[in-house]
Amino acid sequence: MPVQDYIRKRFFPHIWCGGCGHGIILKGILSAIEELQLQKKDVVMVSGIGCSSRIVGYTDFHTLHTLHGRALAFATGVKFSKPSLNVIVPMGDGDAMAIGGNHFIHACRRNINMTAVIMNNRIYGMTGGQFSPLSGQGVMATTAPLGNIDYAFDTVELAKGAGGTFVARTTAYHYAEIVSIMKKAIQHKGFSVVEILSQCPTYFGRKNKMKGASEMMDFFKDRTTSIGSDAKKADPTLIERGIFVQKESSEYCENYDKIIEMASKGKES
Repeated sequence: MPVQDYIRKRFFPHIWCGGCGHGIILKGILSAIEELQLQKKDVVMVSGIGCSSRIVGYTDFHTLHTLHGRALAFATGVKFSKPSLNVIVPMGDGDAMAIGGNHFIHACRRNINMTAVIMNNRIYGMTGGQFSPLSGQGVMATTAPLGNIDYAFDTVELAKGAGGTFVARTTAYHYAEIVSIMKKAIQHKGFSVVEILSQCPTYFGRKNKMKGASEMMDFFKDRTTSIGSDAKKADPTLIERGIFVQKESSEYCENYDKIIEMASKGKES
């Protein structure tokens, strides 16, 4: 099925600013779904609130546009009710790591079979350019006009520490990598986390003197590297990309079904 068949064309043109990386990420996700030959009826996309969350309105799957930070909670309910569905949860950095942070770590811990996509532009884009938990020290934002003093979460390390069984990172610049990683994440049996660094020229770029979208894409090109590369050894400040964790572990819905089966037979664990 062609990628354009996964789009709700009546909602285009989209609302994203010129140069935003979220459109690239949308195309990457849809290309992964196309290459996996998934049927639209077998895919559910659940989002919260933010620039990234508008992605569900543009996709012609089963979709839920839910509360800020609560996408993973809604997605958990969907997965429990229909375990056969492929559940994909696109979120922004604030949506996933601020108000949704507790849902995120417990989804990792439970190992529910769904894919969380964190579209990380290091800023609250939709609500006016406030700093997020992933902005980092020194970043300028409307709520940090003299520079942010908060340390940033490392999404990959947080997901690993919380028990994520598939944890990956890439950028909007590395489109082919988005498609490859998303295919593996969707196929993984367990909770998959894919962080995708995305450019926001309107707020992050403007506030932090990064000029336009092309300069921000150059940053992703020049300041990231593959896991374990010689470049990383030479310059530890480079951001690593790739799949950090990919392991098998018992899946939550299947474990829950076992409990139900035991209970129906009158057995105690």
